[in-house]
Amino acid sequence: MAHYQALGDIPPKRHTQHRRPAKGRAPGELYYEELMGEEGFSSDSSLLYHRNIPSTTVAAAVWELPDQSTTPNHPLVPRHLKLHDLFDTKAVRSTDVVNGRRLVLGNGDVRISYAVAAQPSPWYRNGIGDECVYVERGAARVETVFGSFEVGEGDYVILPRATTHRWIPKRSTKDPLRVYCIEANSHIAPPKRYLSKYGQLLEHAPYCERDLRQPDGPLLAEDVGADPDEQTDVYIKHRGNGPGGVVGTIHTLPFHPLDVVGWDGCLYPYVFNVRDFEPITGRIHQPPPVHQVFEGWNFVICNFVPRKVDYHPLAIPVPYYHSNVDSDEIMFYVDGDYEARKGSGIGKGSISVHPGGHPHGPQPGATEGSLGVDRFDELAVMVDTFRPLELGEGGLAVDDGVYAASWSKGLRGMPGPGGAHSEG
Repeated sequence: MAHYQALGDIPPKRHTQHRRPAKGRAPGELYYEELMGEEGFSSDSSLLYHRNIPSTTVAAAVWELPDQSTTPNHPLVPRHLKLHDLFDTKAVRSTDVVNGRRLVLGNGDVRISYAVAAQPSPWYRNGIGDECVYVERGAARVETVFGSFEVGEGDYVILPRATTHRWIPKRSTKDPLRVYCIEANSHIAPPKRYLSKYGQLLEHAPYCERDLRQPDGPLLAEDVGADPDEQTDVYIKHRGNGPGGVVGTIHTLPFHPLDVVGWDGCLYPYVFNVRDFEPITGRIHQPPPVHQVFEGWNFVICNFVPRKVDYHPLAIPVPYYHSNVDSDEIMFYVDGDYEARKGSGIGKGSISVHPGGHPHGPQPGATEGSLGVDRFDELAVMVDTFRPLELGEGGLAVDDGVYAASWSKGLRGMPGPGGAHSEG
């Protein structure tokens, strides 16, 4: 986003000579300037000053990505995916945030994955699009070429495309690191309606620049106890002819990737905590766009936070039934008790998949049960896509198979293939 920052050692004028100090390693040598910019020099960018030539590699190998294949949601049904069933305790001990992601849902615009991790990740760069990683539980240190972050529950970590970084889980927390990964094929930014024509967050936005945490830095190899000349592998996700059009490569660098002595510009990673989102409420039920926090190409990200609800004397606090005909609606339930889904089996760690073409809304009895309620204590992250989502291997593995029947009073299941009934 267009919010200028500068960290570390940079020259007074861009694209001019910037040399190492007269004393120290390689005195007087030029630093190497890299422009990291979007949309072909026509959008936000930053200038990074490296000790080493950033194009240098000494080897390249294929990175066999976790399964990126998808299966259509056909026949069309709403689904309940139980993400907390994806990883057992033994698997978590050897898993990292990069290699351990399991694809839950995806299309040509966005992929949603989930990981539970205890191990440091390799150095990683997404060359396809920006990432928005929501920290559900646990804590971690995220180290990037722009600097570092300490992150924990409720943090959205926004990582621009091609940002080299790694995740280091904290072992001191009672919960393992659980992350919900939203990978775009585009850029992720605050909604345009929240921004002035110059990029400032406006008064009606539910958060402002003060709420955004910029990286601590600059961060160099010796700051993390590494040798600046240490040969290092960087895992790169990029476009190709693999499943979902995604493939992986491992580049080996002859130096440690933390070699940026300074940078400035308007493109960099940042962190926003969901607790700093100020909910917009009204006398009657407000539509989902008031909960929006970020957007990408053909999708939006919303969050539903604890809030007071509608105060009209005849208000119905839970949503009305709706056919959002242009979107698939994906709700990830993080905390609290989601009023509209009572009786459906959905709880913490659940995802509901409400596909376009199917009207959805409160479970039976939830509407009457919400009357007179003046506060919701729910916390959920929603992704709405404008093209249909397909199920990844992770989504297929934890589909409860009975959610579609949860609106049918008195029925224990619904007809399945060949006329069979699933048990509910």
